[in-house]
Amino acid sequence: MRMSDVPPPLPPGFVRDPGDAWVYGPAGEKFWGRFGAAGLLVHNPERGVLLQLRVGWSHFGGTWGLPGGALKEGEAADVGALREAYEEAGVPASALEVLFTSVLDLGFWRYTTVVAAAAVPFEPVIGDAESVELRWVPVAEVDGLPLHPGFSAAWPALRDRLPTS
Repeated sequence: MRMSDVPPPLPPGFVRDPGDAWVYGPAGEKFWGRFGAAGLLVHNPERGVLLQLRVGWSHFGGTWGLPGGALKEGEAADVGALREAYEEAGVPASALEVLFTSVLDLGFWRYTTVVAAAAVPFEPVIGDAESVELRWVPVAEVDGLPLHPGFSAAWPALRDRLPTS
């Protein structure tokens, strides 16, 4: 087992979910979430999109991406994305209007991006140790940040589908 395969230490009393595990692709690449994963891209035309700076010990730490993570067994991707965004960034589901989803399906693993409009203004709050920073980033400035590779690949198509007003 490689050190990069060891999940971070857990807080006392925390029970790891069975979905919290690495999945390996045919070329040895790894993806978090035994049952797949999902993330939430929140958009506000005036403020931009809500991004998370990932903590250094996480997969692709030090990059900007979406609040999200591993799905629980049997959990729908939209439910998982909303749950993870609440846990990591305090995003209130009641403040959102889901616009669309985008799915990356690799056959052995899948990631769903849930895109939502911030129908009610809110301020994100770091809710766990996975975030260094949360920030509303103007859409035109996203490409200037060091992005998580998966988000970087998906961003152009996601950006093109965002409402302009």
